[in-house]
Amino acid sequence: MATLTVPPVVTTPRDDAVQLHRAFKGFGCDTAAVVNILAHRDSMQRSYIEQEYRTMYSEELSKRLGSELRGDLKKAVLSWMPDPGTRDATIVKQAFSGDVIDLKAATEVICSRTPSQIQQMKQIYLGRFRTYLEHDIEHQASGDHKKLLLAYVTAMRYEGPEVDRAMAEQDAKSLYKAGEKRLGTDERTFIRIFSERSRAHLNSVASAYHNMYGNSLKKAIKKETSGTFEFALLTILQSAVNPGKYFAKLLHKAMKGLGTNDTTLIRIIVTRAEMDMHYIKVEYEKKYRKPLNDAVHSETSGHYRTFLLSLLGATHHS
Repeated sequence: MATLTVPPVVTTPRDDAVQLHRAFKGFGCDTAAVVNILAHRDSMQRSYIEQEYRTMYSEELSKRLGSELRGDLKKAVLSWMPDPGTRDATIVKQAFSGDVIDLKAATEVICSRTPSQIQQMKQIYLGRFRTYLEHDIEHQASGDHKKLLLAYVTAMRYEGPEVDRAMAEQDAKSLYKAGEKRLGTDERTFIRIFSERSRAHLNSVASAYHNMYGNSLKKAIKKETSGTFEFALLTILQSAVNPGKYFAKLLHKAMKGLGTNDTTLIRIIVTRAEMDMHYIKVEYEKKYRKPLNDAVHSETSGHYRTFLLSLLGATHHS
């Protein structure tokens, strides 16, 4: 469930474009106006606004936003503007080709998306960056992590709810044999099962594993694997079992301790606001005894704070 709120009486994309253009004019940018409009428009509305803006002012809205806004707010707004597939492709490309390669960010996005989301992202990736997603994975990742990512973005997984119980138990047995039962780990079995099975099936494998061996599959992965490979397996597993809890944990980690990891904070809020943010908020409060909105409020400030909280559904559009 999404947390994004759209005003009851929707203005036309043309009105929005005019308002935005007005906000950019004059001395300094009327940032509050920009935030108030863009933080309350869904993906479709944002793309119409961009079209209108281009038509009326012969300029790309995102270019203008890039030159008018600063810092974390600029990052957040520019990441919010595109449709989900383009956004994912851009996040992954930046993670693979930035000054600092961020394998974790790329892995989080790839391994928490559905097969159809990945297909869409791959097409956009090729169209936009003139290179295959697989090609960048090949170059930037290594070892078992690379093998898993390549298998994950190429395998066609079933997306429905039906599960074959007997097969799930068989998979649980194979994973036990490949991990906890032996000395060393047979990574190939983990890669095969985690890249080929549907979410519903993996969820079933996880409960079968727990019933059969009294230990959680998650604990087994933590014991048997490490580094980015472990992170990828856990992302796939938790996205199957409870994605809300998984993203709540990542958000908490980004905000705890000294300083906030704003890149992670922005990435998760922006990519999940129109999807399942409601569930993430429920899980966050359950686990950390504090509403996610309060946590974000205390870690951010100014227009940046207003923007993120609007995406979290905190403020009602006046």
